[in-house]
Amino acid sequence: MSRTPYQPPRKPNSAGSSNPELPPKPYDFVSFPSERPNLQRPVGHDKYWSDRLHGTLYLTLKVQTSLHISTGIVAMGSDIGSRIPLIKTMVQGVDQKLSIQGSSLKGCIRSVYEAITRSCICKTKANYRQIPEGYGKECKVDIRKDTNKVCDACRIFGALNFQGLLEFHDAVCLKSGFSNGFMPSLHSPRPHCKAYYKAGKIAGRKFYYNMSKSIDEGKDKGISVQQADREYTFTTQLHFKNLHSEELGMLLIVLGQDKENCPIALKMGGGKPIGMGTMTVTIDKIEPLHNLIRRYSFYELSKDNELIGENLKQFIKEKIQEAINSHLLQKDQLKELKAILNYPSNHEPLSQY
Repeated sequence: MSRTPYQPPRKPNSAGSSNPELPPKPYDFVSFPSERPNLQRPVGHDKYWSDRLHGTLYLTLKVQTSLHISTGIVAMGSDIGSRIPLIKTMVQGVDQKLSIQGSSLKGCIRSVYEAITRSCICKTKANYRQIPEGYGKECKVDIRKDTNKVCDACRIFGALNFQGLLEFHDAVCLKSGFSNGFMPSLHSPRPHCKAYYKAGKIAGRKFYYNMSKSIDEGKDKGISVQQADREYTFTTQLHFKNLHSEELGMLLIVLGQDKENCPIALKMGGGKPIGMGTMTVTIDKIEPLHNLIRRYSFYELSKDNELIGENLKQFIKEKIQEAINSHLLQKDQLKELKAILNYPSNHEPLSQY
């Protein structure tokens, strides 16, 4: 007996319903590339390959709209130095400095990398019948097989049984303390009211727009939150190893370093529909593998091999151009992503979200 193709539920709002029609959610989709995910054998971790790139990116993250990355805990305000009775918390160290978990950074950066490459759908709540053909099988590495192949994103960010080629540190705020913010009660994404599906399949990868500011609806509905305000600055390190030049170039594009052609900003944490969570990235320096070798060979480290200033700018420009000229970058998808994550942004948030 033949099966009817899966169709997602539809629940349109009617003019006379008790739930009046709300404005469209401030998100859009980056479509899937016309070709299926590019599956190749991943490189191992047994050695540093001489024909690949290794080193450390030193990053500064600047908060552009208020940021809240929840621990999932609602605490008494007095426990964290706030006068508010109850507050939803962020991670805060013993030095009273806010921090952003490395796992949160990795997830945010990976989602953008996946969108502009031929990569699988690693994490989704969609039914398997809603996933486009060729995208639904999560990449997996089995050390007992010689035929392991994973997609563009999984090769550097990792897959099941494979660690990946990037290591993310927690990002720590440069100053102590935090701001008291407020997270209003937000409606669901309402997939039935948006073009979530095309012919019964999910339309693409969803991203919320970067906005010019975030809003605070007031204290009558919602919850108080511990947050990092605009202009708060975090620093972190990102280690990379065994990357091709174009893979590093792709990572630099994702971090918003192609400021002339694709000035995008990261979007993470809660409150995305009301403009929260926009952060811009600055690369302060790149320390190549040479200094890693010297660390185990000499008492003092030489800074001669650090990439800073004009040398750093030229290096970033060269790697980005290699990525643009490579098969990795999906230009149509990058154009769609730029329209959503472009920063500075002209999009204004609405309290009805």
